[in-house]
Amino acid sequence: MLLSRISRAALAALTFATALPISAHATEFRASDGQPDDYPTVQAVRHMSDLLKQRSNGRLSIKVFTSGSLGSEKDAIEQTKIGALSLVRINSAAMNNICEATVVPTLPFLFRSTEHMRHVLDGSVGDDILKSCEKNGFIGLAWYDSGSRSIYTTKRPIRSIADAKGLKVRVQQSDLWVSLMEAMQANATPMPYGEVYTALKTGLVDAAENNWPSYESSRHFEVAKYYSLTEHSMAPEMLLFSKVAWDRLPPADQQMIRQAAKDSVPFMRKLWDERELKSRKIVEAAGVQVIQVDKASFQKAMKPVYDRFIVSPALKDYVQRTLETK
Repeated sequence: MLLSRISRAALAALTFATALPISAHATEFRASDGQPDDYPTVQAVRHMSDLLKQRSNGRLSIKVFTSGSLGSEKDAIEQTKIGALSLVRINSAAMNNICEATVVPTLPFLFRSTEHMRHVLDGSVGDDILKSCEKNGFIGLAWYDSGSRSIYTTKRPIRSIADAKGLKVRVQQSDLWVSLMEAMQANATPMPYGEVYTALKTGLVDAAENNWPSYESSRHFEVAKYYSLTEHSMAPEMLLFSKVAWDRLPPADQQMIRQAAKDSVPFMRKLWDERELKSRKIVEAAGVQVIQVDKASFQKAMKPVYDRFIVSPALKDYVQRTLETK
């Protein structure tokens, strides 16, 4: 019965993982990331691996599989849940339908600034949301930055919410993300990240949305040359460990992993800040038009999103504590 619910990619990964000889003295954890080798999240997890190697005298390490080589985001999450992968780095939106509390940091226009977002995620709100995912099969280790997400289009720029009406916009496979686009009166089109370039190029979608580094590294700017600064979300990245794999580890190793993950966050943020500036310069040099928007028109339209997803007392408490964070 269980196998019937496991995707082919997950089953193949599980078979591969269990076929590997495991030394009693050394463990190499397998991690998945949909981004390329030079992306800040990938480098941060490799930095975490270096810290683990140092602190365990070479006994613990992490091998990162990049560019979606182990399957889509959905596949990677599934593989991590069943223990075929030890870690996954994923955007919080991709977890919205699995771990309810992750809806909160994904909400549109929730964070006032990058500094506000970091203070929230470094504090009790961030810790509590990570911990809430344990009942769903994931050990939340850390939050990484994902910058501000904006909409980019192939045919015409967006200057106000009226310009978004009727556009086919690729979104992550998340009910909240679909609702967000519906609030803009756009047509949300959920699809895996790896399919977006072709969808933009062929006209299957008119637009997508993402941060500067993803827009640049995915080469989406080659086929969608209007980048409108909606900055509608700062949905962060999550670093999650498989609870199945976690429960096999001694407490001392668990603590070492938690600390290495936390210690990788400042490293990631430094790389992220540098990469955002670099990516924007690259796409602007390639002829991308960067458009200022009437942001207030977008913000006013988001009440239905909050009304639909922030219903339970627990989620309302997370939102209130976020807003109260200085």
